[in-house]
Amino acid sequence: MNCVNVELLLEYDGTSYHGWQRQKNACSVQETLEEAIGSVTGEKVKVVGAGRTDAGVHALGQVANFKTNTRIPLEKLPYAINSRLPEDIVVKRARMVPEDFHARLSAKAKVYAYTIYNAPFPSPLLRKFAYFFPIKLDVDAMKQAAAYFLGIHDFSAFRAQGSPVKSSVRHIFRLDVERTGDIIKIEVEANGFLYNMVRIISGTLLEVGLGRIFPQEVASIIASGDRIRAGRTLPPQGLCLVRVIY
Repeated sequence: MNCVNVELLLEYDGTSYHGWQRQKNACSVQETLEEAIGSVTGEKVKVVGAGRTDAGVHALGQVANFKTNTRIPLEKLPYAINSRLPEDIVVKRARMVPEDFHARLSAKAKVYAYTIYNAPFPSPLLRKFAYFFPIKLDVDAMKQAAAYFLGIHDFSAFRAQGSPVKSSVRHIFRLDVERTGDIIKIEVEANGFLYNMVRIISGTLLEVGLGRIFPQEVASIIASGDRIRAGRTLPPQGLCLVRVIY
């Protein structure tokens, strides 16, 4: 059988992992997946992920690809791989893609969601998947502030300091803030993200919700490029890679 390029759709709970990317001294999603695939195909595979999610960050729609000579039918491949994976990582789909498809470089956009549990008391069931914040937030003000992030900007103020990138310019297509009961969901779609960008944007919107930053101030924070002026970096468990768009 000729070597084929296989795309996988993945869902995982990132709580127990030190992020997507393979680490020397820590367990990662990439390493766990590569070992599972290798055990069913008998090959040493290199898996490329669309988004390098950080430690503790989850994925509902992570996309990955790898090259293989396996004879296992594509429709059976998810069942075979899942049988070797821990229960907090699941392959939802496998399909053949063109030879030049690259999960990260071929992506046109990604969608991330940050979840805040805004209630007087924490929820044991949500503690791994939402950031608990007990002080009531003004969601209308957060929605107003969200509009200032839209478009093409230099997002230097919204990246972790010291992260090496060629450019801090990104295009945010959509930024929605919605409240359902005690859950506030911040969903961002962009052509790319800087390190910790969504968690810092969410932290800035939280400050707006507290009245510490006025919605219209967001424009000048973006223009300043000053990380100190933006909000805190919210914890990783509230963040989820929802979808990758090609």
